[in-house]
Amino acid sequence: MSDLLSQLKAVTTVVVDSGDITAIEQFRPVDATTNPSLLLNASQLDFAKPMLNSAVSYAKSKATQAAEQLSLASVKFAVDVGTAISKLVPGRVSTEVDARLSFNTDATVAKALQIIALYQENGVSKDRILVKIASTWEGIQAAKLLEQQGIQCNLTLLFHMAQARACAEAGVYLISPFVGRILDWYKANTGLEYSAETDPGVLSVQEIYRFYKHHGFKTVVMGASFRNAEEVLALAGCDRLTISPALLAELSQRQGKLVVHLQDKGAAAPALATLTEAEFRWALNEDAMATEKLAEGIRKFAVDQRKLEQMIQLAL
Repeated sequence: MSDLLSQLKAVTTVVVDSGDITAIEQFRPVDATTNPSLLLNASQLDFAKPMLNSAVSYAKSKATQAAEQLSLASVKFAVDVGTAISKLVPGRVSTEVDARLSFNTDATVAKALQIIALYQENGVSKDRILVKIASTWEGIQAAKLLEQQGIQCNLTLLFHMAQARACAEAGVYLISPFVGRILDWYKANTGLEYSAETDPGVLSVQEIYRFYKHHGFKTVVMGASFRNAEEVLALAGCDRLTISPALLAELSQRQGKLVVHLQDKGAAAPALATLTEAEFRWALNEDAMATEKLAEGIRKFAVDQRKLEQMIQLAL
């Protein structure tokens, strides 16, 4: 009997959630995802340190104002790390828009176009890249505009069905519902422990997956932010799962028969009326977990983005 990771790869596209080249080389996933926190960690690794210096030099050669140099160097570093990763995976690399733009549709679109342009300078075509954007209303509208231009998006920090539905109706390529952060909130607010069968994060992704398939939405569901291997296994059969190197290593060492929990049984429901902005905002407002975790996630990514920028500032 093969290990659980090998069995999982047979029913779900496995993505590594890391900016560490060594981990990606070890597990050889189809895709890879990065975010400001992972890039901050990567900046301390030997492979990425020259990229940080190179990004600073690039920014100095392209911009004259200090603020422009800082912004460009940050994006260039993310793209150069993503470019290195793209040479190790056959599929897509996700690169995130600055979280501080999460409530500005036009600025998000502009930053996404800059990311794609820098990848193209590096010889990486846009069909190898997913632009990661927070699942705010403004972010979803930005993704809609980008998808219409042939730039595919990964909508992240997703905690609620309203976010998932709005993304699908906007024609977003892929969503990343955050399993572990949902669990974190419920454990902190209820004092309870949860099994994989009762895990609120797992149940949320299962609900979204079944809703999408039942209504014929083509948006890819990629479970993310796992706290333990049992959460991963409970979502076997999901379109994609982005998993940390530590959990990939654990699954590669475990034996047993994998149970497939999610299967696409085809569309069977009539079309729905498109969710309005007011309905979206009210649904999110009614859910304390989703409201708090979305805001917290944006803040945390912004904090790590600023830390990265502080490192870059020293080199400018």
